[in-house]
Amino acid sequence: MLRIQQHEAVTCTEGIVQKAGRDSAIYVFIADGMMIDTGPQIIADDLIPFHQEASFDSVVLTHSHEDHVGTAAWIEQHTQVPIYIHENGVDNCAAKASYPKYRQLTWGIREPFTALPIRATIHSRTLDWKVLYTPGHAHDHIALIHEGTGRLFSGDLFLGIKTKVILQEESIPLQIDSIRLVLSHDFGAMYCAHAGYIADGRTVLQQKLDYLENLSGEICRLHSLGLAENEIQAHLFTANLPIVEISEGEFDSLHIVRSVLADKRKEEKSC
Repeated sequence: MLRIQQHEAVTCTEGIVQKAGRDSAIYVFIADGMMIDTGPQIIADDLIPFHQEASFDSVVLTHSHEDHVGTAAWIEQHTQVPIYIHENGVDNCAAKASYPKYRQLTWGIREPFTALPIRATIHSRTLDWKVLYTPGHAHDHIALIHEGTGRLFSGDLFLGIKTKVILQEESIPLQIDSIRLVLSHDFGAMYCAHAGYIADGRTVLQQKLDYLENLSGEICRLHSLGLAENEIQAHLFTANLPIVEISEGEFDSLHIVRSVLADKRKEEKSC
């Protein structure tokens, strides 16, 4: 199921994935003839007719996770439109999909496709966009910003203000650095891949930065008092979220604690 809205000359296509009694939203955006992310394979039957009718002549992927690239192979096979991603994601896109069963059931199984490495800027039909390398959620994550129009396409950099669980390979310190980088630029509206259009994007992204900085500080404080990782987790995160069990621990609040402390140990070792 798709819901389509227009905000600031941006087409915001919200795909609704219904699994286990809950709805998950994932967005495909088109701005000035440039598609940002392609949506997951699981709703390809809805997305392909949209792709066929939409007017776009380039695709930029914010990162190579399956919920963002699931119909890229169809675009490659049926159009002449180039697809771009950060250089760290090129090989992953070309390889057979490899991710856990629960993610395959949720988002579908994406086919391999060819993506070109994106440069520091990319030109849509009339605008030059700055490409910001924003790792932390994924090693190939980027954000797109056009300071003239004040628009930011943030991929999965935001998601929500309060982060409760992360993937095992994610890094909270890297996310903090990435958010700081984005906030050093001029923008207003933010287009988030899961939250959609946020008119005052700068304010909510700053709130997320404040939350992550405060959380990291508290993790380090509790660790300095002698608490172990699991004790810090129990102290700071009380909710037992279903995703932890469903993902068999791939998503967990413990990974937040571990990523912060790993970075702290790395800093101490370099001093």
